[in-house]
Amino acid sequence: MGDYDEDTAFLGQTGPYFWATFFLLNTVFVSTGFNGLYIVFAGAAPKHHCLIPDVNLTEEWKNTIIPIRLVNGEEVQSQCSRYKLDAVRNLSAAGYLPGRDINITELEQEGCLDGWSYSKEIYQSTIVTEWDLVCDNQWKVPFASSTLFVGYLVGSLISGQLSDRFGRKKVVFISLGAQCLAVLLQSFSHSWRMFCIMFLFVGASQISIYISAFVLGTEVLSKTMRVLFTTLGAFLFYCIGYMTLPWIAYGIRDWRTLLAVLSTTSVVYIPLWWFIPESPRWLITQGRVEEAEVIIREAARKNKVEAPSIIFKESDLEAMPSTKRYTMLDVLKSRNLRCITLMCLLLWMAINIGYFGLSLNTSNLSGNPFMNCFLSATTEVPAYVVSTWLLGKCPRRALLSSFLIIGGGVLLLIQFIPDTLQYIALALEMTGKFGFTMAFSIVYIYTAELYPTVLRNVGMGMCSSAARIGSITAPYVIYLGTYNKVLPYILMGSLTIASSVVNFFLPETLHKDLPETVEQMQECRGLCCRSKKKKCFENGAPGTTPIQHELKSDAQTLTL
Repeated sequence: MGDYDEDTAFLGQTGPYFWATFFLLNTVFVSTGFNGLYIVFAGAAPKHHCLIPDVNLTEEWKNTIIPIRLVNGEEVQSQCSRYKLDAVRNLSAAGYLPGRDINITELEQEGCLDGWSYSKEIYQSTIVTEWDLVCDNQWKVPFASSTLFVGYLVGSLISGQLSDRFGRKKVVFISLGAQCLAVLLQSFSHSWRMFCIMFLFVGASQISIYISAFVLGTEVLSKTMRVLFTTLGAFLFYCIGYMTLPWIAYGIRDWRTLLAVLSTTSVVYIPLWWFIPESPRWLITQGRVEEAEVIIREAARKNKVEAPSIIFKESDLEAMPSTKRYTMLDVLKSRNLRCITLMCLLLWMAINIGYFGLSLNTSNLSGNPFMNCFLSATTEVPAYVVSTWLLGKCPRRALLSSFLIIGGGVLLLIQFIPDTLQYIALALEMTGKFGFTMAFSIVYIYTAELYPTVLRNVGMGMCSSAARIGSITAPYVIYLGTYNKVLPYILMGSLTIASSVVNFFLPETLHKDLPETVEQMQECRGLCCRSKKKKCFENGAPGTTPIQHELKSDAQTLTL
């Protein structure tokens, strides 16, 4: 295939066709926003204690049968034990009073043999209250959260191959249908195991939607609109869905009803099938040139421009010469590539642990969990806007390390905030979320600029897999808070600060052209170039990121 952008230059850079496609595709990302983190509410653990059956106990014994223990300096009722019911019943029948006649701390304790009693102050029901996922079964909640991210890993591995074979548009809408069905079936789960299995399918379909829609947008839109779509549009519309989720959950406090309602939202995307086009680039690679021309001519009609009689010349459609296919083994052949890849893997893992850890932790914060989730989502909007602006002006290495230090530093400060100043702790956590979101958006661009064109997809694929491992780990990091509430912050903060130090050993890419070959990349060593005679990269246009420069000049785009 020849230069697609040159062949379709007559369409212009903007116009009704491109703007309509831009907004319609971005609305798809809204569904990934509110379907991605509903486990925050569906998996929340309300206040609970051992259920006391309806037996003949005096009021004094009913009020004292649950032991009191000290948690983070505060006296609270035990959630997993009670004083032995038979002993308490005998003492109550004998007329003894707790505290006056009996030292209750000397009484024998037992587990919650009759189940648990849950507070319905905030939630009517969650999977925790449905299947008693507390005490010895508490580990099942982070496990359930992890299955979503395992689905992300599976979906990211297969969605690219499916869209290459069957088309971007088909995979987007099939994945939307699969997500709708998986969430709906999950709302009818009869067991925790079924919930986890369906959550895996939810994750696989959701990441498939994101990747396929992202690729479709980069291939359909013009150069100018492509940059806006890839650097800002998709992220902001994801945030819209994320910010919508807590308000839906606020109105629906039952987890089964919540999931059923969320599943039906995918129905609104059915009409978009007739408005979102297939990728003409993909059609041409499949030899379906006539179909591609029909789409381009329709775009010309909507943009009110005249299409040439022949859009794609036969000489442009000749097969490209075969090129060498690179694999992960090629990354291991070079010491420099191994070092850079290892550092990138650590960065992606640390950032994803922090980002998803804080996102999943909103239900554990003091205050209203719905407002906390909304604030967590809201902090991402300025982060994406500011990061897009800073990427065109600031060095990547210093920029990424700065926000990693901000994100990790404030998390380490939270442990020093007294319990009486919970709003300060909440503000610090939101600041940390802002830092992680900034780092999240920067590391995508930075990593793509580090790898040469021939290895970029391979390198980004490896980093994406590392990110999934980090997100799978995140629920267990938050689970540590059941032992000590500051442990997750210490772990995430320390890991992030350490990754910021690692980041300083990566080469700088600001105002540099993207490397095309492995040889060009190998000129870079750590903080500077090994060879003084040859630069690592040639200077590019100021104010433009290398990856944006490629998006403006080449039809080949980054797919994640």
